[in-house]
Amino acid sequence: MKAILKARPEKGLVIGDVPKPAPGPGEVLIKVQRGAICGTDLHISKWDAWAQGRIKPPLVIGHEFSGVVEELGPGVSNIKAGDKVSAEGHLVCGSCRPCRTNRAHICQNTKIIGIDVAGAFAEWIAMPAANVWKIDYDVSIDVAAVHDPLGNAFHTALIEPVEGEAVLIEGCGPIGLFAVQIAKAAGARQIFAVDLNDKRLALARAFGAAHALHAQRDPVDKIVREATGGEGPSVVMEMSGHPAAVRQGFSLVANGGNVRLLGIPSSEVPLDLAAAVIFKGVTVHGIIGRRMYETWKQMRAYLKEKRIDPELVITHRLPYTEIEKGLALIESGEAGKIVLNF
Repeated sequence: MKAILKARPEKGLVIGDVPKPAPGPGEVLIKVQRGAICGTDLHISKWDAWAQGRIKPPLVIGHEFSGVVEELGPGVSNIKAGDKVSAEGHLVCGSCRPCRTNRAHICQNTKIIGIDVAGAFAEWIAMPAANVWKIDYDVSIDVAAVHDPLGNAFHTALIEPVEGEAVLIEGCGPIGLFAVQIAKAAGARQIFAVDLNDKRLALARAFGAAHALHAQRDPVDKIVREATGGEGPSVVMEMSGHPAAVRQGFSLVANGGNVRLLGIPSSEVPLDLAAAVIFKGVTVHGIIGRRMYETWKQMRAYLKEKRIDPELVITHRLPYTEIEKGLALIESGEAGKIVLNF
């Protein structure tokens, strides 16, 4: 079958031939229809320091996808051929302490498709049936493909209630834009969105952000404090990982508020813990992946009730052979979510 590969330990990706997988016991074979490009795929293509330390070529990349179940392995009874599906791309052990205490999203032995094991940017993928998520008939195959990043946004936005709260979202990439929609739908009183990209800020405003602020041109601190009566937002969702944004989020968050960290800094971030966290009584949430499977149930409910529209964040649809074009669009900042057609 055809697949998008990190073939060698160097920059770039190739489209090549790899063996078609067969579903083993407890697995299903999925005919991939769509894949969505993630920033992680860009890191792998660029072969940066993170990729060099984590990826072992040759490897089929890609962890955001949707498709149709084609074949069932032995012992699978909860899924049938023809089901439209996405899947949880974190493969967990089921036996470590987090897994056994309903916190499998922080499994100590997690392996991620497209990073640690063969991924989804291929014509077929075999997945454990336990990881497969059926998609409702009225949800498009494109939206099904972005359930992974959409789930990250849900996990961040709903880990504690936001109803009636002032919310600051730092970073308006696709996950940040999803979070704007979710926070609005969940009843946030006012939403501040901060980014460096005017196109993304325009989308954040359209999705419900009362204040869409440019991190360099606008006096963000002044605007946020004045609009919240000097208190600051009670909820900060940090989606960028930029050290300045992290520090600004902790500086602005209200006493007794909470900071939700999803963005991944590329290095250590110096922070005055006493002033930023302890003396303000701030709660800090580290966000990784999606809660299995509470987050997936939340996504299904919001989509079924049409409380959000992830289609609006998808800006490009490309054939999978144009993966390099898609990566260039992401790096340029000219794209929201990009979906590849397999």
